[in-house]
Formats: sequence, C-alpha cells, structure tokens
Amino acid sequence: MTIRYEVQGAVAIITLDRPDKLNAMSLAMYDGLGAAYIRARDDDAVRAIVLTGAGERAFSVGADLTESIPALAEDRFDISEWDAAHAKGIGLWKPVVAAVRGACIGGGMEFMLSTDLRVVAEDAVFQLPEPRHGFVPAGGTLVRLVRQAAYAHAMQIMLMAERMTAADLYRMGIVNEVLPADAVLPRAIEIATRIAELGPVAVQTIKQAALTLQSEPLDRAFAQEAVLGQRAFTCDDAKAGLQRFVDRGRQRKEAAQ
Repeated sequence: MTIRYEVQGAVAIITLDRPDKLNAMSLAMYDGLGAAYIRARDDDAVRAIVLTGAGERAFSVGADLTESIPALAEDRFDISEWDAAHAKGIGLWKPVVAAVRGACIGGGMEFMLSTDLRVVAEDAVFQLPEPRHGFVPAGGTLVRLVRQAAYAHAMQIMLMAERMTAADLYRMGIVNEVLPADAVLPRAIEIATRIAELGPVAVQTIKQAALTLQSEPLDRAFAQEAVLGQRAFTCDDAKAGLQRFVDRGRQRKEAAQ
C-alpha cells in the first residue's frame, strides 16, 4: 500500500512511504491516502492530522509517471476517483498539518495545498510543472490556489511552472514556517498536538466555515456562520469550558476575600 498510518495521542500521522521513488504516487497509494483521511475523519479519538513523506529527499513528486499519469492520459478512469486523496468532498474538517522536506512537486504540492498549516524545510523545492507536459494541476489546485494566495502569485506558480524555494512560498503566504529539515516533522506534530488539545467541535467548525463560506454571498455567509456558531456554543465542549471559566472566577473571588 505504501501509505503508513499511525496515531500519537490525538494526532494521526499519515506518511507517503515510498522514499526510493521520491514518494511518487501509484494508483494504490492514491486509494490508500484517501482511505487514511477517512479513517482519521471517522476516529473520534483523532483530533488533528499530520501529512508527511518518508525520507529526506522528497515529500512527494506527485503521480507516478509510469502508472498513474498514463492511466489518466488513456482515459482509463476519472480523475475524480482521487478526490479523497486530495481531501475533496469528504467533509474532512479535522485540521491537517503538512510536514514537507525535499521535493514537493506536482501532485505532491497539490497534497500540501490541501492541508491547513504547512511547515517546510529550508531546502525544500516546490513546483507545479503540469503545463510543461500539456496538462493541468487538477487535484484541487485550480480551485484552491487562487483562494489561498494573491491572484498574481497563484498565477505565477501555475502558469510559469517554475521551481520555487521555501523562502518564495513563505513570502507569498503559502507556507507557515520554514525550518531546518530535521525540525520539520517534530514541529508539525507539535502544532497538531496543540490543536488537538482545543475543543474539537470549535476547531472543526472553524475549518468548515473557512472552506465553505468564502464563496457564499455575504448575507448567506453570515446566516450560515450563525448556524455554525450556535452549534459550537451549545455543544458539550462549550458548556464545559464555560463552567470552567465560571469556576475559576468564583475561586479567584473567594481567594481575594
């Protein structure tokens, strides 16, 4: 399968595990990544996810040019069969943190763009080379990138198809932190662990709102925000948090008397 899945505390760590091939994605790996996301989504004990690649040379160089790309080019299957692997249409509201080392190319960069927070190595390289080969980055990127970055930056990345550095993407606001390579995965796990300690309904509501409300007309977006907000305010997590706040206030008042 070459997709590794493990859980540390409340964090699921999903690893693209084919380092000898720079974590190039076979058809089975696309299926395995989608299944791993769904497994994490459906496990109530998992509250955050880390996505990374095995080895130091690559996060992923995308679809395997000897299998996956020919299958698409020959129209043997619909690209939408990869939707789950690209976190499309599966209601994955649990936050995903990318830990990127080495080459993050093509579909690998698309995987990164499907995540919510990105920690990358100083020497990592990024590219969407698809137009050089006559096709497009259609694993969510045509929709996502223009929503995640300034229009001119998004078009530069997609239309010029050039390699970019971690510093370039940090300047464009596409990645969160740039660190030495050996610090990347530990930092990503640390971030995911901190998020996992927060109220799960609140965290998932924030991600759901961020991904679903931005394309709605303003009045409709505000109305839906109220629905999502009310759901969060009335959940057990919020009630418990409010009670803890009240109890702390009472204890401080009593201590002052």
